[in-house]
Amino acid sequence: MPPIQYIVEGGQRLSGTIEPSGNKNSALPIIAAALLTEHPVTLHNVPRIRDTETLVELVRSVGASAEWKARNTLAIHAKEIRAADLDPELCARIRASILLAGPLLARCGEVALPPPGGDVIGRRRLDTHFLAFEQLGAAVTATHRLEFRASRLKGADVFLDEPSVTATENALVAAVAARGTTYLRNAASEPHVQDLAHFLVKLGARIDGIGTNTMVVEGGTTLGPAEHTIGPDHIEVGSLIGLAAVTRSPLRIANAGVEHLRSIRMGFERLGIVCGVEGNDLIVPSNQTLKIQDDFGGHVPKLEDQPWPAFPADLMSIAIVTATQCDGVILMFEKMFESRMFFVDKLIAMGGRIVLCDPHRAIVAGPSRLRGSVMTSPDIRAGMAMLLAAVCAEGTSTINNADQIERGYERIEERLNALGARITRVPERPHE
Repeated sequence: MPPIQYIVEGGQRLSGTIEPSGNKNSALPIIAAALLTEHPVTLHNVPRIRDTETLVELVRSVGASAEWKARNTLAIHAKEIRAADLDPELCARIRASILLAGPLLARCGEVALPPPGGDVIGRRRLDTHFLAFEQLGAAVTATHRLEFRASRLKGADVFLDEPSVTATENALVAAVAARGTTYLRNAASEPHVQDLAHFLVKLGARIDGIGTNTMVVEGGTTLGPAEHTIGPDHIEVGSLIGLAAVTRSPLRIANAGVEHLRSIRMGFERLGIVCGVEGNDLIVPSNQTLKIQDDFGGHVPKLEDQPWPAFPADLMSIAIVTATQCDGVILMFEKMFESRMFFVDKLIAMGGRIVLCDPHRAIVAGPSRLRGSVMTSPDIRAGMAMLLAAVCAEGTSTINNADQIERGYERIEERLNALGARITRVPERPHE
């Protein structure tokens, strides 16, 4: 496929209503978990993005049928599957390929995976996956590929050495298939982990403690068919809050999943951006103060990411761009990944007043007038942050490697243009 460019004419005011796509990080583990049952599964509100399309290809490669019944409706039937060696090229495209380990191990007793790919945002260890599988009775061999074997998975008291989202998801799926009771402690509890758990319950699994850091799974239950709707993407909602703020635009974010937005809203309130709620819609007014809130005593405030329910790591890039348009000084502390902040040099070149202290911390002083620039997207979230910067900057920007943005945001240029943005995709999107 040819590389994708976005050419952005900045300085446009936006307005209107936009609905977030389904959560990519829910859709990926749920598509993988559909392999657990030999009965049909129908999934609605699945984002049609590169990562989900790649995982659907991988699901087909092990013998399951996977058909798009409508633009965002996917029907999967894993009546018979085989633990064939998975395509290394497909696995290298997305980190989510590791999510196939749990269901394939449960159904086939063995699986071999090439190392997963994904964003270049720093080292993302797999040890937590291995430890969880071993405690559930699997043998794990990690050389040039990852091999998992288990004649029978058995329930266990599993303590994850870090609250890894994908390791929690893999362990949860394996625990559903294991004989006996599993206690999954120090588990991740993000909205997408909860969404996966609710899907597994619809299949027939018995899970207590959904949304907490300790889940109890009564494994070995008979699984049947299921129909499930993927929840809204809270990271896309946060991206849209930042977009409304930097362009000083009124936006209504419909069906925003407001029950999962408390920490995100608190984080943006620290930047002087206050959102309202009407039913399940989030309202971002245009008359924001954009005044960074000092800590008590006039001290420089800090916005830091932490595991859920704190401010999410995936929104740190968006928050940094937003802070360049706010009045005041703030320390941004990215704890999770050591390469995620390496896009700020592009913001500095555009006119942003940012000091990168080290791989995890940046001081942002605003407001600053951003100028159009030529940029290259290193990962999904930094790419979206660059798009925000380009939309609010003076002049024209070019974002190369926009393929990365499209791995996580569905038809984003079309949807933002409908609000008043001016984004040209090169090449043009093929008509579907």
